[in-house]
Amino acid sequence: MHFLQHSPHARLYKLSFLMGFLRTTPRPPFTLQPFNINLSSSSSSSSSKRHFFHTCRRLVPVSASKPINNNHALVIKTNGRLSHTSPANFPNPDYSEDTDGKRLTVPPLTILKSKLIELGVDISRCAAGAQNRLVCPMCKGGDSEEKSLSLSIDQDGHSAVWVCFRAKCGWRGCTRALAHSRSLNSSFNRISKVKTPRHFTEESLELEPLCDQLIGYFSERLISWRTLERNRVMQKRYGDNEIAIAFTYRQKGKLLNCKYRDINKRFWQENDAEKILYGLDDIEGASDIVIVEGEIDMLSMEEAGIYNCVSVPDGAPPKVSQNNLPSEDQDTKYQYLWNCKDYLMKASRIILATDGDLPGQALAEELARRLGRERCWRVRWPKKNEVDHFKDANEVLMYLGADALKEVVENAELYPIKGLFSFRDFFDEIDSYFYRTVGDEFGISTGWRGVDSLYNVVPGELTIVTGVPNSGKSEWIDALLCNINESVGWKFALCSMENKVREHARKLLEKHLKKPFFNASYGQSVERMTVAEFEQGKEWLGDTFSLIRCENDSLPSINWLLELAKAAVLRHGVRGLVIDPYNELDHQRPSNITETEYVSQMLTMIKRFALHHSVHVWFVAHPRQLHQWVGGPPNLYDISGSAHFINKCDNGIVVHRNRDPKAGPMDRVQVCVRKVRNKVAGTIGDAFLSYNRVTGEYMDIK
Repeated sequence: MHFLQHSPHARLYKLSFLMGFLRTTPRPPFTLQPFNINLSSSSSSSSSKRHFFHTCRRLVPVSASKPINNNHALVIKTNGRLSHTSPANFPNPDYSEDTDGKRLTVPPLTILKSKLIELGVDISRCAAGAQNRLVCPMCKGGDSEEKSLSLSIDQDGHSAVWVCFRAKCGWRGCTRALAHSRSLNSSFNRISKVKTPRHFTEESLELEPLCDQLIGYFSERLISWRTLERNRVMQKRYGDNEIAIAFTYRQKGKLLNCKYRDINKRFWQENDAEKILYGLDDIEGASDIVIVEGEIDMLSMEEAGIYNCVSVPDGAPPKVSQNNLPSEDQDTKYQYLWNCKDYLMKASRIILATDGDLPGQALAEELARRLGRERCWRVRWPKKNEVDHFKDANEVLMYLGADALKEVVENAELYPIKGLFSFRDFFDEIDSYFYRTVGDEFGISTGWRGVDSLYNVVPGELTIVTGVPNSGKSEWIDALLCNINESVGWKFALCSMENKVREHARKLLEKHLKKPFFNASYGQSVERMTVAEFEQGKEWLGDTFSLIRCENDSLPSINWLLELAKAAVLRHGVRGLVIDPYNELDHQRPSNITETEYVSQMLTMIKRFALHHSVHVWFVAHPRQLHQWVGGPPNLYDISGSAHFINKCDNGIVVHRNRDPKAGPMDRVQVCVRKVRNKVAGTIGDAFLSYNRVTGEYMDIK
């Protein structure tokens, strides 16, 4: 029914009919309000479910001859207790006024209902002022069609908020009946937070000892009667003589809460109960504590001889919250941690053994945020096969046994803290380095035999290239890129601000095709590249290089440049970045730092980029004016700006062209390797290449 798509008269007619239907709906039978969190640890195989219930006369079989009654009674909170009423007795909401002060003929609850129906949410059997459990219209409750959607409606029917607790869904949202309707946040918090906990006894909750069929169910999961009796696991009758497992939550032996699980793997617990950890008395005074995600996992730990274990009462969130850690009075979802802080504060080591799925990992992170990562460990569940891991403690107990479960807990790892690592965290990377399984451990060949003995291109490093003007720094880097692309297929990002695009394309194509671009004097008698070769070269340019250029007259900043370089890495698989030259960047440094400090910070940013993205960066920097230059290659300390250019780089290279006929051939180029931080990839020394002016190639001197 899409009420909002019809005419106003038709819509009001249908809404009035709907209100009449609500008031005449017969009162459904009594049932307890289901709990709104699905605990992943309670899952079991379909075969165990059938054995669990098909022999128990007091329970409804899985393959029942008639469908299970889903007509839940409406639940209203009154004086901290549950009361039950039919829709016919539901109090009519006050008629509201629109923004113009005109009286509306349709109650807010009816408008709210129509909006929710548009989303596939039927609230005809839901209670206002309480949390309701429904099948999520997005995920349909998965294969088991579980009621994983928690829906809360405020007392007057003005607004609603919902969240699906299935790990693979997590659908959430909120809506209001009218523009001026108040938000549900305040009423929702009042519903969630317990102000005056109720007092319980086994008699008042009408709990019973476990029947043989339930004992058999636990036995299939390798949980013994001795463990069940010690933790006082019981059962409760409800509805049409159905039976649910009752997990009793106690502190110093006193019953504070009770959580139930029924035939359909639905969970609920007593309203207005104090939230605590399950098995709390077992960790009193313990220095080591294990926290799991569900009660059955806690019982499984006990079967493995681990008694200092507790379970959370409310399951796992679909994902980690991006908000700041709330204060104690606002942290309603994890109020059980605050209620048990006297027990938890005494522990020096807390092992998080939550489920291995994404919600379980999210729960571990939320617990670590509150308990302190520095004293947390985490369990790594072993592999079930080549692809999957065991999900939780009970699965490990069932398939590998108690000794294996105990060993898994004893081998728990330190919980990761951002920025704090152990070499063990990098053993895989160190192994690949030792066995040379990647192939670039010694660096990539430059393509020149003489240079390779001094310098190789290692991913993640920064190479500073300098030289006097017109010495061929940029030409040499272009030739190096062509060699690397030809040998290993690397792609590159070019931020070459002194080159016109067409000029830079000409230089690269001449080096790649080994033919001149034009029939011009510099080409001498060498034949120009053909049209077919030119077209093939254009394709090569487009596939190999990404250009980083300003589209206006402004100078690019280093932050702007690295952001575009990151995009080129992620989008095009770039492995090398050329920044040519330094003095063409925008260096508007703050007035409170010196140029030396600025250069240091800039080079640190570039090195972090290179290391993080496994990209080799070539940074061209000109030397300052050499007043007493006599024709030899400059020193790296002559670079204009700061000595940090040589201090912070991984490799420092000076490219120098001979300008004196008496000193040797005019086409000879000297490559001076002045710094190599990684001795595996090179060493300090000089190599000599010959330069072909026609094609821009550099070649080894025979």
